[in-house]
Amino acid sequence: MNTLAEVTALYQTHFNNLIFPSGPPLLYDSIRYFLNGGGKRIRPVLCLLGNQLFNEIHEDAFHACHAIELFHNYSLTHDDIMDSSPLRRNRPTLHVKYNTSTAILAGDVLLIHAFTQINHLRELYKQPIAALFTTTAQQICEGQQMDVNFEATDLAAISYADYLQMITYKTAVLLAASVRIGAIIGGATPQQQADSYDFGKNLGIAFQIQDDYLDAFGDPAQTGKQPGGDILENKKTALLIKTMELSNTSQQADLRAAMQQDGAEKIAAVLQLYKACGADKWAMQTIGEYTAAARNYLDQISVPPHRKSALTELSNQLLERKQ
Repeated sequence: MNTLAEVTALYQTHFNNLIFPSGPPLLYDSIRYFLNGGGKRIRPVLCLLGNQLFNEIHEDAFHACHAIELFHNYSLTHDDIMDSSPLRRNRPTLHVKYNTSTAILAGDVLLIHAFTQINHLRELYKQPIAALFTTTAQQICEGQQMDVNFEATDLAAISYADYLQMITYKTAVLLAASVRIGAIIGGATPQQQADSYDFGKNLGIAFQIQDDYLDAFGDPAQTGKQPGGDILENKKTALLIKTMELSNTSQQADLRAAMQQDGAEKIAAVLQLYKACGADKWAMQTIGEYTAAARNYLDQISVPPHRKSALTELSNQLLERKQ
């Protein structure tokens, strides 16, 4: 059995050994630049831990992990273009560092290489993994489109249910699929695979709502940034949408007025309304509910407790983080 630290280091070593063609240099240099930009590799590590939950880590798991990580980075390159993001992980985004055309092509190549990794899998489980991977990839694109649609949609027309579907597709399904793909390779039963997926999905939903909460109420000493970045960018977060749902007519008018302000005054006014409507307490309660659901699905999986230890440690890190 490997510890979480050992699994993380093991994957990073394999990831560092990925080889891309040498040319055209601009294209592949941009890909190497983006892939070497850091990141916690949470999704591929979840895949390895899903495998280890049921059996020793199989070499095929690394092909699956690469597919997951390459797809994730493909989606990030395109998201950065759509969001006009200047920075990712404190470095210029790919389209800023190089150019938009190269960034689009780099993302396309990452997507192609992701499916190439799936093709390396053994026939024993290639078909179900490929089917899950394809469905997940489509859902992520659909979730991103929902997020784009939200930008042009009036706040009152977006329900929390709409938001929940968006983050489930955009964020949670890839975490869920990562664990399930690892479980498939590890020889899990269909029910164990389903429980693994639901563990990852609930983990992903809790993670995203917590991300929204920390942006608004996180301690700057721990997050490294001032609260309210999402507020300044008018992002339709869980807190903003839920505040609109929980508020009375007067508070809704105050919220709309606050969203028209700028800078620190805007942040202070919106945060005050979050608290007045109880959206902050709602978020903490909801994070707790999805966290409990995730842990319940993990508890249902009948394997020796020591096999769950690294997966439990990672989920605790994600769900108890302060930044």
